[in-house]
Amino acid sequence: MMRRATILVFGMMMGAAATFAVSQPWQMSGVAEAAGNADTYRQLNLFGDVFERVKADYVEEPADSELVESAINGMLAALDPHSSYMSPKSYRDMQVQTRGEFGGLGIEVTMEDGLVKVVTPIDDTPAARAGVLAGDLITHLDGEAVQGLTLAEAVEKMRGRINTPIKLTIRRGDAEEPIDIEVVRDIIQIRAVRYNTEDDVGYVRVTQFNEQTFDNLKSAIEELEDEIPEEDLKGFVIDLRNNPGGLLDQAIAVSDAFLDRGEIVSTRGRTADESQRYNARSGDLIKGKPVIVLINGGSASASEIVAGALQDHRRATVLGTRSFGKGSVQTIIPLGSNGALRLTTARYFTPSGRSIQAKGIDPDILVEQDVPEELKGATTSKGESSLRGHLTTEGEEEEGGSSAYVPPDKEDDKQLNYALDLLRGVEVNSLFPPNPDGAVPN
Repeated sequence: MMRRATILVFGMMMGAAATFAVSQPWQMSGVAEAAGNADTYRQLNLFGDVFERVKADYVEEPADSELVESAINGMLAALDPHSSYMSPKSYRDMQVQTRGEFGGLGIEVTMEDGLVKVVTPIDDTPAARAGVLAGDLITHLDGEAVQGLTLAEAVEKMRGRINTPIKLTIRRGDAEEPIDIEVVRDIIQIRAVRYNTEDDVGYVRVTQFNEQTFDNLKSAIEELEDEIPEEDLKGFVIDLRNNPGGLLDQAIAVSDAFLDRGEIVSTRGRTADESQRYNARSGDLIKGKPVIVLINGGSASASEIVAGALQDHRRATVLGTRSFGKGSVQTIIPLGSNGALRLTTARYFTPSGRSIQAKGIDPDILVEQDVPEELKGATTSKGESSLRGHLTTEGEEEEGGSSAYVPPDKEDDKQLNYALDLLRGVEVNSLFPPNPDGAVPN
């Protein structure tokens, strides 16, 4: 019976095989398989011996379940930064989060060098309002060191009853002294899509890819088209900056909203039969109106799928700074009453066959923000390539991260204002509008 699995794109060693000419190859294969199994059993026996020794001789009596869970976490953490074990509670929390509402601080995090790294604070949440920034490294939670905790354990400590405070000790950029930020926990209601009119341009900000994203996007476009007469509507800005990703099917649906045909993304697993290709269906929600997609160093995973698909098809001009570079797919595998496994099962590729793993999406038009002096170095995302144990792509050069800074005042937002000027014809750039003749074949 096939288990139901959820596929996410949040963020492998390649073995070499040789063929030998022998008179009875099936016998050789059987011998090799038996030898491999014997070695595996020896390793499992070693684990059993260590487990029993710890149970018998450790200075304090350990809980069996905690030992096993820690062993599982250690095994998965050794694979890549995005594979992990979720306890039953963590699994329930993840399911709630993908539905768009959960309790906590409002930050997307990963682990880096044993510390909790903020990928991005989520818009209009306690963390964002308290001043937590993308790229911050959390070293202590309420004075307790994060070093030694798993990511799941750290996240669990950050969650709690609403209206209760937690003190985050943060290392920011090159600053010598850490800073303390108090954040008051609250119910985090994720508005996956925010939108407003910019006179004759529709502005749509996609904050993450949860179960509500495509429906929210569709409603936003309908509202904007009602507010701006069609003859006056110059186009749309789709803002994916600091969007950490989410559900693969939602990234596909959002891309499909602007495409009439062609491949959106392909995923390739360990074997050929695990590969899949996802294609657009007929129908462009905005009927061919110009699109500019904004990205930066905090745009990861599902955001990069959308940006890459629209860029390859020359349906949109991508503007901003290089994205995060998380080109892997995680599958959530339920384990019954024991929680779930988040396992990296595939890499994804843009329609032209690009892997953006540890490289990111380069914008068509590079526009750097003016970063305040006190924040320089603190708002740069190092990207996937900086994460220990990240997947590598054979023969591909890796790229570092880029600025993830978005000014709080719209008037100071160079990327957004340049996009608006392009759509209105105030600014001219040879890369806008994109040349459809250069698109990938359909």
